[in-house]
Order: sequence, then C-alpha cells, then structure tokens
Amino acid sequence: MAYPVQIGDWLVLLTAATAAGWVDAVVGGGGLIILPTLLLVSPGIAPQTAIGTNKCAAIAGTAASVITFARKVPIRWRVMVPCAVIAAVTAGFGAAAVSLIDRDLFIPIVMVVLVGVAVFVTLRPSIGVTLITHEPSRRRFLLTVALSAGLIGCYDGILGPGTGTFLIITFATLLGTEFVRAAAMAKVINCGSNVGALVFFGATGHILWALGAAMAVANIFGAVIGSRMALRRGSGFVRGVLLVTVVVMVIRLGWQQFG
Repeated sequence: MAYPVQIGDWLVLLTAATAAGWVDAVVGGGGLIILPTLLLVSPGIAPQTAIGTNKCAAIAGTAASVITFARKVPIRWRVMVPCAVIAAVTAGFGAAAVSLIDRDLFIPIVMVVLVGVAVFVTLRPSIGVTLITHEPSRRRFLLTVALSAGLIGCYDGILGPGTGTFLIITFATLLGTEFVRAAAMAKVINCGSNVGALVFFGATGHILWALGAAMAVANIFGAVIGSRMALRRGSGFVRGVLLVTVVVMVIRLGWQQFG
C-alpha cells in the first residue's frame, strides 16, 4: 500500500491524536478529531484506511483510560468484560459493512441524535450528576449494558465518532449512573468495539501501522490526562465538556454534510 501521509504532516496528526485522547477519555467523540485531520492532510486516503488507522490510535488511548478509571471507580467486571466482547463482535460486523453502506446516510441521523442528547442533558441537569437512591437490578443493568454494547458497538465499527458519548448518555439515563462512572463503563465497552474493528481493518490491510502506532502513543498521553481530570473535577466537569463536545460534533458533521 502506498504511504499517503507526508512526514511533515505527522506533527499535525500527533497533536490531533493527543487532543482526541483527552476528549475521548472525558466524554467520547475523539474520532471526530482524528478522522477529519487524516482526511485533511491526506485527501487520497481511503475511508476504510482512515477509520482503521484511527482505531489503531483509539484502542491504545481507550485502554489507558480503562486502567486509569479502574483505579478509582468501581467497575462490574463480570458484566462489563462479556459485554465488551459483544461490542467487539458487533463492531467487527459493522466494520465489514463499511464498504457496503453509504456512510453519508448516517451523518444526518447522528446529527439528530446528538442534538437530542444536547437538549436532553440541558433540560435534565440532574442526569449524570445526582446519584440515584436505588441501584438498578442486576437484570436491568445486564440488559442495558449488553444491548448498548451490541448496538453502539456496531455503530462504532461502521462510523465511530460519538461512540463514547452515546454510551455515557445511555448509562446515565437508563441506569442512573453518574457521569464519571458512566465514562468508566463506556471506556470498557469502547475498548471492546475498538478491538473488533481493529482486527477487521488490520486483516483487510486498511491500517497504516507506523502512523497508527505513533498516534497511539500520543492518544495514550491525552487519555491519561483526560481521565485524571474527569476523576479530579467530577461529574459537573464531565457534563460541561459533554455539552460542548456534542455542540462541536454537530457543527463538524453539519459542515461535512452540507459545507
């Protein structure tokens, strides 16, 4: 495969990967930083290669976030690990469908969902900030996490940006989980979906491994900083970053679709 990225563009991509790691660790959506940057500095790159190379960077940052969160936030590993496997499988199927589906059809849908998320979080300030008085039942917890892993994991394989954001909102809304713990749970599932997509794109030759490895290091750096800030500043900080990120994502997708 011809190498489509010039050496002079590496600094831009590594900076983008660091920023993406920070944003993704806090609220998700790091893909909307790396993917557009890859397409900008290398217009000839295939969409599958851009997504695959992004996954190479994203999985490193996501894994770093999981480790950082796990030291401070209780995680139900017996539930989360099998659900992460579900996300990996569905993300692999989603990645396989990229070449068969017109990805432009997903952009308006994602924009509508993101606008709904922003409105919902704005009108419900207690979501993700105020702790619930009763923990959800084990069955409800399992079903919510498993279904979220399957559906959102598939979306991650097909398109990707906003996966962590969707997971955080789902856990905060349906389970009453505060944002910091929801972010920790989202990282476990997102790690699984990244693995599934990475395996497919790697097997089909759609990853620039040298560039992906370099961006992975930068992504880890940003992810560790973002995770620590989320833990230190709490759910109110995560909620604020979430709203800003959603607005930016909507604007970026709108520009991509209609600009």
